[in-house]
Amino acid sequence: MIYHIVTGDVAAAQLSEAIASEPSMEGTVLVVRDVLCLGPLQKEEGQKFSELRSAFWQEVAPNEKAPIQVDDMERLLDVSAKLANDEEAKAWLWLAPWPTDICTYYWTLKYLGKYPGRFFVVNIAGLPFLDENGKVFFPKSLGEIKPRELVKARKLARMVTPAELEVDGDEWKKLVEQNAGNRILEGGKRILSKPDEHYDNQLLGFCTHQFQKASKVINQALSKFTLPPGDLYLGWRLRKMADAGRLELQGDTAKGLKDFDVKLPGDGTNAQYALPL
Repeated sequence: MIYHIVTGDVAAAQLSEAIASEPSMEGTVLVVRDVLCLGPLQKEEGQKFSELRSAFWQEVAPNEKAPIQVDDMERLLDVSAKLANDEEAKAWLWLAPWPTDICTYYWTLKYLGKYPGRFFVVNIAGLPFLDENGKVFFPKSLGEIKPRELVKARKLARMVTPAELEVDGDEWKKLVEQNAGNRILEGGKRILSKPDEHYDNQLLGFCTHQFQKASKVINQALSKFTLPPGDLYLGWRLRKMADAGRLELQGDTAKGLKDFDVKLPGDGTNAQYALPL
């Protein structure tokens, strides 16, 4: 039995299709839905990690009717228990060159690294794949790769070595101790901790003194900078900047990004870059 661990629903759907077409990959897919490169990691005394992460995402994307429940930890521990009870079972972590994937690696290493010879990584970083038109490209996420190409990628699976366990084993502990709001990828597997405000200036660069949809501001920022956090987190940052007086909002901020508008404070007449009358 192979337990395939992958970050995100889109990547999981592609991988599930690949597994269905290739008998040698037969197994169960565990989807890590949490975005571990964002938000707090350090839980309070008596608090479960899942409770900490659920509370963070509920703040980012409030939903009173269906509160967000993050249960990745429980499902990872279940895989760990199955590896403990079945010496033939293996775990494959599918890894893309993206901050949340690398954070997932360090997180799972703590729990699955204790099964030497049975924890494997399929790392696509820097490798070429074919798109749907047969053209070569270098994907940043597994969700970009077609199932037939993921079948080929199975040959990349390699055991996590004792040296890697020794070198990388303390990385998750370090990230937890730093407990930053953002964790960015600096190449390879190097993760740097950054504050909550790390992407705020990129968002402010697309704000003006005229109200515009929050979704428009965020889409422009994502298009220009390819920001890892995604729109929900960036919408939360807009609301946080408004709380701090750096922006003004109008509309229903409890709904989607298209339901509220955002602008810089004032009318811009006193700004240094304002045109003379």
